[in-house]
Amino acid sequence: MRAADVMTPDPVCISPDTSIIDAARLMLERKFSGLPVVDAGGRLVGIVTEGDLLRRTETGTQPKRARWIEFLMGSGRLATEYAQTRGRKVSDVMTPEVQRVTEDALLEEVVHLMGRHQINRVLVVRDGKLVGIVTRANLLHALASVAAETKPGPTSDTSIRERLYAELKAQPWAPVGLINVVVRNGVVHLSGTLLDERHRGAIRVAAERIPGVKAVEDRLVWVDPVSGMVVPAFEQTTAPPGKAS
Repeated sequence: MRAADVMTPDPVCISPDTSIIDAARLMLERKFSGLPVVDAGGRLVGIVTEGDLLRRTETGTQPKRARWIEFLMGSGRLATEYAQTRGRKVSDVMTPEVQRVTEDALLEEVVHLMGRHQINRVLVVRDGKLVGIVTRANLLHALASVAAETKPGPTSDTSIRERLYAELKAQPWAPVGLINVVVRNGVVHLSGTLLDERHRGAIRVAAERIPGVKAVEDRLVWVDPVSGMVVPAFEQTTAPPGKAS
């Protein structure tokens, strides 16, 4: 999927000359945590978020530091901070470096930007002009819609076993040669040896996501590769979400 497939088109935005008070009111009224900032020609110039409005002299939350720290910071940074904590317009507090993508960007790129920069939204532009916004909520809606449209595949015990082995063989962490899989009436029975206890949960997830699986019965035994200590299997049966075990 691409950004254009999930984005909110024509998002609400504000001008750099908008007052900070008006921006805060709009964010509260519309329940937005951030607003794109565009110039008179519709070109994206920045974004203002709740975080940009946290440090303000009006609320007494502006940064307060010792003189020697301010000296080390330098006059330029102090001047920028002064404008951000006392400015009256959005242009004084907004973040000009905005993470943006085009409409053809893959969702993989969008998620990468969100994770790398610890942000909740990525703006979508066309020829420099804002055309949409992709938020984490948009991605969740996309996930839900894809899950709802997923059609069940083959559900025979043989096909389930083949699909599980194929999935595990494609994963570099999976101890395929140490585990056994038996499927009866849609129930996946796991047995064998694990050298890392964390593999247990991942193998269970791989099994539960296969269409037709009714439950997973875990009899895997964990062996500590350092001490050689064997931890007997704690038999556990789980069912995929939405199914009874």
